Amino acid sequence: MLYPQWLGLFITAFLAATILPLSSEVVLTALLLDGQPPLLMVLIATAGNVMGSLTNYALGYFANEVVIKKWLRISDVEFSRAEQRFKRYGTWALCLAWVPLIGDPLTVLAGVLKVRLWWFLLLVTTGKCLRYVVLTYMVVGLW
Repeated sequence: MLYPQWLGLFITAFLAATILPLSSEVVLTALLLDGQPPLLMVLIATAGNVMGSLTNYALGYFANEVVIKKWLRISDVEFSRAEQRFKRYGTWALCLAWVPLIGDPLTVLAGVLKVRLWWFLLLVTTGKCLRYVVLTYMVVGLW
C-alpha cells in the first residue's frame, strides 16, 4: 500500500536534488519521528533523490553548453574552472552529489562531460544513500 507521506518523501527528495531549495532531510526526519519504517524511508528518499540527480544529468547531457551556463548562472570562466576541477578530482566527486550548493552543478556537469551512466548512478546512489543512512541512524538509532 502506498501512503501519501511516502509519495511526499519521494517527491520532496526528487525536487531537492534539482536546483530548488528544498530539504528532503526535514521530511525524512519527520516521517522517522512519526514511526515510519526506517529502511523503507531511506530507500524511498534515496530513489527520489537519485532520480532528481538523474534529471540533472540528462539536462547536462542533452542541453548545449550555453543553456547549461545560463541555467546554472555561471560565466564561461566559472564553467571552465568547474570542468577542470571535475576532471582533476574525477568522477569520485559524484559521491558528494548530496552536498548543498555543489551537488546539483556536479550532476549537471557529469552529464555535460558524458560520464558513463552506470558509473554516475553507482557513485551518486552510494553517496546519497549513505547520507540518508547516517541521518536515519542519528534520528532513530540502529533499526
